[in-house]
Amino acid sequence: MNLRDLRYLVALSEYRHFGKAAEACFVSQPALSMQIKKLEAELGVKLLERSNKSVFLTPIGIAITEKSQHILEQADAIYALAKSAEDPYGGELKIGIIPTLAPYLLPLLMPALASQFPRIRFYLVEEQTALLIPKLTAGTLDAAFLALPVIEPGFTHSVLFEEEFLLAVPTKHPLSRQKTVKQHDLDQQHVLLLEEGHCMRGQTLDICHKINASEMQNFRATSLETLRHMVASGNGITLMPKLAQQANDNIVYIPFNSPKPFRTIGLYWRVSSTRKLLLQEVSTYIKKVISEHF
Repeated sequence: MNLRDLRYLVALSEYRHFGKAAEACFVSQPALSMQIKKLEAELGVKLLERSNKSVFLTPIGIAITEKSQHILEQADAIYALAKSAEDPYGGELKIGIIPTLAPYLLPLLMPALASQFPRIRFYLVEEQTALLIPKLTAGTLDAAFLALPVIEPGFTHSVLFEEEFLLAVPTKHPLSRQKTVKQHDLDQQHVLLLEEGHCMRGQTLDICHKINASEMQNFRATSLETLRHMVASGNGITLMPKLAQQANDNIVYIPFNSPKPFRTIGLYWRVSSTRKLLLQEVSTYIKKVISEHF
């Protein structure tokens, strides 16, 4: 049994298809199939149920794949540790980011980060929080931009910035002429919100409850850009994080009176990460870049 065979098994559990697993492992399909058969013979158990169209793991195959994943994570950590000792500021840094932040923050940050850390290859993954956390836990991501709080053991974080929420209304809305809005201005108003799965949905729902507003029930957006277009076309109002506001989009963005609603953004990584010193430096530099633009 070797690490290569375990990687083949984990790939099969993910893709459930010999051809796709082989492609992901950069090996021919016959070679992957042969190694899996050898692994079954060595262990003395049947790991897979094979058919013409798909592959299914047996119960013992599932259990062994889970163990294999842990072994591979530890092996990758050893390689990463050795690589970081060789060059702490080199190699690949895999960072996740939530969709309500990625399109607005990354164009600001990435040129600066690439200039400050020229030997780092930044690999970015845009996913919802619920999908980023397992990847961060499993080690397939080194860090992730997330909205606080994240209640998950084994993580540490650096607070990067607080982002104010603005009221976004169509240009002809009765509130559009106001310089600021008070909480009671939205009493009994219906607000467009994101669909389930976005952490920002929970944040904006909490704000709506505090100001006695409610969610518009006949529509839920998949993205902030969908919300923007709905507001611009006169189909409702919403709460928009400040970084996402744009000029000349037929929307008026109005700040709230104090206390202003906001969300806190942090960079999270595993306490056990072999790259924690680098991630601390990256987060410190991100704070510097953001402070220069706010």
